[in-house]
Amino acid sequence: MRTMAPTGATKDIIALDLRGLKCPLPVLRVRKALIAAQAGSLIVVQCTDPMAAIDLPNLTRETGDTIERLGDADGALVFHILKAA
Repeated sequence: MRTMAPTGATKDIIALDLRGLKCPLPVLRVRKALIAAQAGSLIVVQCTDPMAAIDLPNLTRETGDTIERLGDADGALVFHILKAA
């Protein structure tokens, strides 16, 4: 899916539904998606593994990507991760 960013550039949105997966699978799937994503892509991750609240911030610290938003919806943690340039 592509959306228009405020600057007029298009930005890919990659949705990952990782609900029900246990550690370490959510972080491994997000890492794989980050590797494949283009700079500026937004990865929206939904997961139910409570360890993701620790693992995904550590992953983004390692990769240099940014968690733009963290919340919960329908019992799942929701991360909005912006792929770095």
